[in-house]
Amino acid sequence: MEQAVSTIILAIDTATPAVTAGIVKLDGIEVLAERVTVDARAHAEQLTPNVLAALADAGLTVGDLGAVVVGCGPGPFTGLRVGMATAAAYGHALGIPVHGVCSLDAIGIGTVGDALVVTDARRREVYWARYRDGVRVAGPAVNSPADVPGAAEALARAAVYPTAAGLVRAVADFSAEPAPLIPLYLRRPDAKPQQPAVTR
Repeated sequence: MEQAVSTIILAIDTATPAVTAGIVKLDGIEVLAERVTVDARAHAEQLTPNVLAALADAGLTVGDLGAVVVGCGPGPFTGLRVGMATAAAYGHALGIPVHGVCSLDAIGIGTVGDALVVTDARRREVYWARYRDGVRVAGPAVNSPADVPGAAEALARAAVYPTAAGLVRAVADFSAEPAPLIPLYLRRPDAKPQQPAVTR
Protein backbone atom coordinates (compact mmCIF):
# COMPACT_ATOMS: atom_id res chain seq x y z
CA MET A 1 0.00 0.00 0.00
CA GLU A 2 3.04 2.32 0.17
CA GLN A 3 2.75 3.03 -3.55
CA ALA A 4 -0.79 4.39 -3.27
CA VAL A 5 0.46 7.50 -1.43
CA SER A 6 2.12 8.87 -4.57
CA THR A 7 -0.53 7.71 -7.02
CA ILE A 8 -1.38 10.09 -9.84
CA ILE A 9 -5.16 10.39 -10.20
CA LEU A 10 -7.19 11.42 -13.24
CA ALA A 11 -10.31 13.25 -12.02
CA ILE A 12 -13.26 13.69 -14.40
CA ASP A 13 -16.68 15.26 -13.99
CA THR A 14 -19.40 15.97 -16.57
CA ALA A 15 -22.42 16.14 -14.26
CA THR A 16 -22.81 19.91 -14.63
CA PRO A 17 -22.24 22.33 -17.53
CA ALA A 18 -18.55 22.21 -16.60
CA VAL A 19 -16.41 19.66 -18.43
CA THR A 20 -13.71 19.01 -15.83
CA ALA A 21 -10.50 17.01 -16.16
CA GLY A 22 -7.66 17.24 -13.67
CA ILE A 23 -4.47 15.49 -12.68
CA VAL A 24 -4.06 15.17 -8.93
CA LYS A 25 -1.23 13.74 -6.86
CA LEU A 26 -2.86 11.78 -4.07
CA ASP A 27 -0.11 12.66 -1.60
CA GLY A 28 -1.37 15.92 -0.14
CA ILE A 29 -4.14 16.20 -2.78
CA GLU A 30 -1.85 18.29 -4.96
CA VAL A 31 -3.48 19.45 -8.21
CA LEU A 32 -0.84 19.18 -10.92
CA ALA A 33 -3.09 20.45 -13.73
CA GLU A 34 -6.76 21.09 -14.38
CA ARG A 35 -8.74 21.96 -17.49
CA VAL A 36 -12.36 23.12 -17.24
CA THR A 37 -14.69 24.09 -20.09
CA VAL A 38 -18.10 25.45 -19.12
CA ASP A 39 -20.42 24.44 -21.93
CA ALA A 40 -23.39 22.14 -21.33
CA ARG A 41 -23.32 21.04 -24.99
CA ALA A 42 -19.60 20.26 -25.22
CA HIS A 43 -19.17 17.26 -22.92
CA ALA A 44 -18.54 14.74 -25.70
CA GLU A 45 -16.32 17.04 -27.76
CA GLN A 46 -14.31 18.59 -24.93
CA LEU A 47 -13.66 15.90 -22.31
CA THR A 48 -10.88 13.96 -24.05
CA PRO A 49 -9.07 17.15 -25.19
CA ASN A 50 -9.28 18.44 -21.60
CA VAL A 51 -7.84 15.16 -20.26
CA LEU A 52 -4.96 15.20 -22.74
CA ALA A 53 -4.29 18.90 -22.15
CA ALA A 54 -4.22 18.41 -18.37
CA LEU A 55 -1.79 15.51 -18.76
CA ALA A 56 0.42 17.66 -21.01
CA ASP A 57 0.25 20.59 -18.56
CA ALA A 58 1.40 18.23 -15.79
CA GLY A 59 4.17 16.81 -17.96
CA LEU A 60 2.72 13.32 -17.68
CA THR A 61 1.22 10.62 -19.92
CA VAL A 62 -1.67 8.20 -19.44
CA GLY A 63 0.90 5.60 -18.43
CA ASP A 64 1.60 7.61 -15.26
CA LEU A 65 -1.99 7.33 -14.02
CA GLY A 66 -2.69 5.10 -11.06
CA ALA A 67 -6.45 5.54 -10.73
CA VAL A 68 -9.44 7.43 -12.12
CA VAL A 69 -12.11 9.29 -10.15
CA VAL A 70 -15.35 10.25 -11.87
CA GLY A 71 -18.35 12.24 -10.75
CA CYS A 72 -21.48 10.06 -11.06
CA GLY A 73 -23.96 12.91 -10.74
CA PRO A 74 -26.65 13.78 -10.08
CA GLY A 75 -26.78 15.15 -13.59
CA PRO A 76 -28.35 14.82 -17.01
CA PHE A 77 -28.21 11.47 -18.79
CA THR A 78 -26.04 12.58 -21.71
CA GLY A 79 -23.46 14.45 -19.63
CA LEU A 80 -23.07 11.65 -17.09
CA ARG A 81 -22.80 9.01 -19.80
CA VAL A 82 -19.89 10.83 -21.44
CA GLY A 83 -17.88 11.20 -18.24
CA MET A 84 -18.54 7.76 -16.84
CA ALA A 85 -17.93 5.95 -20.13
CA THR A 86 -14.67 7.84 -20.60
CA ALA A 87 -13.53 7.05 -17.06
CA ALA A 88 -14.41 3.37 -17.49
CA ALA A 89 -12.54 3.27 -20.81
CA TYR A 90 -9.36 4.69 -19.25
CA GLY A 91 -9.64 2.26 -16.36
CA HIS A 92 -10.12 -0.71 -18.66
CA ALA A 93 -7.38 0.26 -21.10
CA LEU A 94 -4.82 1.03 -18.40
CA GLY A 95 -5.84 -1.68 -15.93
CA ILE A 96 -6.33 0.84 -13.12
CA PRO A 97 -9.20 1.27 -10.63
CA VAL A 98 -12.06 3.69 -11.32
CA HIS A 99 -13.75 5.26 -8.30
CA GLY A 100 -17.18 6.86 -8.69
CA VAL A 101 -18.28 9.66 -6.35
CA CYS A 102 -21.35 11.84 -5.94
CA SER A 103 -20.56 15.07 -7.80
CA LEU A 104 -22.27 17.12 -5.09
CA ASP A 105 -19.96 15.51 -2.51
CA ALA A 106 -16.98 16.82 -4.47
CA ILE A 107 -18.31 20.32 -3.79
CA GLY A 108 -19.70 19.75 -0.31
CA ILE A 109 -16.63 18.03 1.11
CA GLY A 110 -14.87 21.38 1.37
CA THR A 111 -17.64 23.10 3.35
CA VAL A 112 -17.61 24.00 7.05
CA GLY A 113 -20.63 23.94 9.33
CA ASP A 114 -24.07 23.43 7.78
CA ALA A 115 -24.07 23.89 4.01
CA LEU A 116 -26.43 23.41 1.10
CA VAL A 117 -24.90 22.45 -2.26
CA VAL A 118 -27.08 23.14 -5.29
CA THR A 119 -26.56 22.65 -9.01
CA ASP A 120 -28.89 23.51 -11.86
CA ALA A 121 -31.00 20.53 -12.93
CA ARG A 122 -32.74 22.56 -15.64
CA ARG A 123 -36.53 22.33 -16.14
CA ARG A 124 -36.82 24.77 -13.22
CA GLU A 125 -35.41 22.23 -10.79
CA VAL A 126 -32.22 21.82 -8.77
CA TYR A 127 -30.06 18.94 -7.66
CA TRP A 128 -29.20 19.39 -4.00
CA ALA A 129 -27.60 17.87 -0.92
CA ARG A 130 -26.97 19.16 2.60
CA TYR A 131 -23.66 18.85 4.43
CA ARG A 132 -22.40 19.23 7.97
CA ASP A 133 -18.67 19.87 8.16
CA GLY A 134 -18.18 18.31 4.74
CA VAL A 135 -20.24 15.17 5.41
CA ARG A 136 -23.51 14.66 3.50
CA VAL A 137 -26.50 14.51 5.83
CA ALA A 138 -29.36 14.78 3.29
CA GLY A 139 -29.78 14.17 -0.42
CA PRO A 140 -28.87 13.94 -3.17
CA ALA A 141 -32.29 14.76 -4.57
CA VAL A 142 -33.97 16.77 -7.32
CA ASN A 143 -36.72 19.29 -6.54
CA SER A 144 -38.13 22.67 -7.41
CA PRO A 145 -36.03 25.42 -5.73
CA ALA A 146 -39.18 26.46 -3.84
CA ASP A 147 -39.22 23.05 -2.13
CA VAL A 148 -35.60 23.32 -0.92
CA PRO A 149 -35.06 26.09 1.66
CA GLY A 150 -32.08 28.20 0.63
CA ALA A 151 -31.86 26.77 -2.88
CA ALA A 152 -32.94 29.94 -4.70
CA GLU A 153 -30.30 31.97 -2.86
CA ALA A 154 -27.64 29.34 -3.57
CA LEU A 155 -28.52 29.34 -7.28
CA ALA A 156 -28.37 33.13 -7.41
CA ARG A 157 -24.75 33.06 -6.28
CA ALA A 158 -21.91 32.22 -8.67
CA ALA A 159 -22.27 28.73 -10.13
CA VAL A 160 -20.13 26.10 -8.44
CA TYR A 161 -18.79 22.97 -10.09
CA PRO A 162 -16.87 19.94 -8.84
CA THR A 163 -13.11 20.48 -8.87
CA ALA A 164 -10.43 17.86 -9.48
CA ALA A 165 -9.27 18.18 -5.86
CA GLY A 166 -12.83 17.86 -4.54
CA LEU A 167 -13.46 14.75 -6.61
CA VAL A 168 -10.34 13.07 -5.22
CA ARG A 169 -11.17 14.11 -1.65
CA ALA A 170 -14.65 12.57 -2.04
CA VAL A 171 -13.15 9.06 -2.39
CA ALA A 172 -13.37 7.46 1.04
CA ASP A 173 -10.58 4.90 0.56
CA PHE A 174 -8.35 4.50 -2.48
CA SER A 175 -7.04 1.19 -1.17
CA ALA A 176 -10.52 -0.36 -1.20
CA GLU A 177 -11.98 -2.16 -4.19
CA PRO A 178 -14.07 0.40 -6.12
CA ALA A 179 -17.82 -0.15 -6.20
CA PRO A 180 -19.47 -0.50 -9.63
CA LEU A 181 -20.12 2.82 -11.35
CA ILE A 182 -23.79 3.75 -10.94
CA PRO A 183 -25.06 7.02 -12.42
CA LEU A 184 -27.21 9.23 -10.19
CA TYR A 185 -29.85 10.34 -12.67
CA LEU A 186 -32.53 11.03 -10.00
CA ARG A 187 -34.96 11.67 -12.81
CA ARG A 188 -36.86 9.40 -15.15
CA PRO A 189 -35.85 9.61 -18.80
CA ASP A 190 -37.92 11.87 -21.06
CA ALA A 191 -38.54 9.12 -23.57
CA LYS A 192 -41.60 7.05 -22.92
CA PRO A 193 -42.04 3.55 -24.33
CA GLN A 194 -44.31 3.57 -27.33
CA GLN A 195 -47.71 2.05 -26.68
CA PRO A 196 -48.48 -0.95 -28.88
CA ALA A 197 -51.06 -0.26 -31.54
CA VAL A 198 -54.54 -1.41 -30.69
CA THR A 199 -55.96 -3.80 -33.27
CA ARG A 200 -59.64 -4.39 -33.70
